[in-house]
Amino acid sequence: MENDDFLVGIIDDIIAHQFTPQLPSQRRSFAAEDELRTIDWHMLDKHKFYPLSMTTSFSIRCLLYPFTVIKTRLQIQRQKTLYKGTFDAFYKILRYEGPTGLYKGFWINSIQVVSGVGYVTTYEGVRHMLSTYTSLKDNKKIQAMAGGACASLVGQTIIVPFDVVSQHMMVMGQFSGRNRPSQVTVPTLGITVDLRRGSTFNVSMAIIRELYKNDGLGGFYRGYGASIMCFVPNSALWWMFYHLYADALNHLTPNYVPHLLIQCVAAPLGGATTALLTNPLDITRARIQVERHPLMWTVRKLWRQERMAIFTKGLSARIIQSLCFSFFIILGYESIKRMSVKEEYKSEVHW
Repeated sequence: MENDDFLVGIIDDIIAHQFTPQLPSQRRSFAAEDELRTIDWHMLDKHKFYPLSMTTSFSIRCLLYPFTVIKTRLQIQRQKTLYKGTFDAFYKILRYEGPTGLYKGFWINSIQVVSGVGYVTTYEGVRHMLSTYTSLKDNKKIQAMAGGACASLVGQTIIVPFDVVSQHMMVMGQFSGRNRPSQVTVPTLGITVDLRRGSTFNVSMAIIRELYKNDGLGGFYRGYGASIMCFVPNSALWWMFYHLYADALNHLTPNYVPHLLIQCVAAPLGGATTALLTNPLDITRARIQVERHPLMWTVRKLWRQERMAIFTKGLSARIIQSLCFSFFIILGYESIKRMSVKEEYKSEVHW
């Protein structure tokens, strides 16, 4: 009975909030929140924003890159031939390849930080245009979804060649023996690398030469279509769910809760939801880029080998990566936006 009374009380409160006219003092907090929730592009000092954004992006990539390596290896392996799961992969890589095994391909992959400038500029630019020149002025979710899709299209066009090279480096040297080998082979390319003398630069150059030899310049955009197919909806859904969860949490939490905290909770929720929905697309993309086969051939092969496991293969690593990445990206991104606000808007922006 106590629970019933409690639920009735909540329903009464909701009805009262929806249908009872509020005093100006009550409406002020909600109106003010709506104005301050989003820091628009024109409010930012770009000379502060871009350097801080690139520094934060690089720092987050340093922290979370091992999850990218683990996720890629789980997606590339056939069934569970080498790793049983996320923690097994982490243990074996650390044991047999050392800490550097978790950062294979990092320096090539980190060049993607530059593409982040294009991504952020496109995302904010599209949102600004939609809010200024279209009837979608008040629809933040559609603005975010369109901005995320366009930003991903620009970002992937820049980073796919680096992604292809770094993925070959990520799966290089997988083995299950007890002793570290002096030589390893890059899967599918047949390159043997002497680890005693091969620096990261030499390894990456060997992969670049072999890719160009086998496939020409097109080899560096292997899986570009699959990347677009994967990351454009992934980015669009991520931003949409982020705003969806943020709006829901705004209505559920008291006014004194910092908006940055709400954003840092909404982002991981959006990231996990998106990772769950798009996991098969990410597996397909990774297989195409590393195994170098056409889209439909890869899809048929994946279905024959994995069946329904394509929905869960590497999913735990991807969700962990997405939870952490989403949290730190939004913490950094929204903090940087607050720090980069122009002087005339600083009094209006609260943490």
